[in-house]
Amino acid sequence: QVHLVESGGGLVQAGGSLRLSCAASGSIFSISDMAWYRQAPGKQRELVADITSDGRTYYADSVKGRFTISRDNAKNTVYLQMNSLKLEDTAVYYCNANLIQIGGVYYDLYWGRGTQVTVSS
Repeated sequence: QVHLVESGGGLVQAGGSLRLSCAASGSIFSISDMAWYRQAPGKQRELVADITSDGRTYYADSVKGRFTISRDNAKNTVYLQMNSLKLEDTAVYYCNANLIQIGGVYYDLYWGRGTQVTVSS
């Protein structure tokens, strides 16, 4: 069994900052990519940022220069530092991890349940 649990969401004023965390636990052998997605009301889920096991990153254009993704491989945890938050950043933020379980053969994608981020004016 593998679980991903996000934390750190909440209500923040425009221009403020939040730091999201996502910890993966369970029978994990290895994790390759970890990523953050978000889904605003009435919109499709979209990729926000991705980080490989060796630290290479990708950011959506809408968050470049404001968000920073990082990870602690020893803790199987990925972070998302969000600065200069805008109203349009309001969404449920989900993390995922592409991982292989102990005794497993293939990598599978696992998702957390999400954490709400609300940016107010």
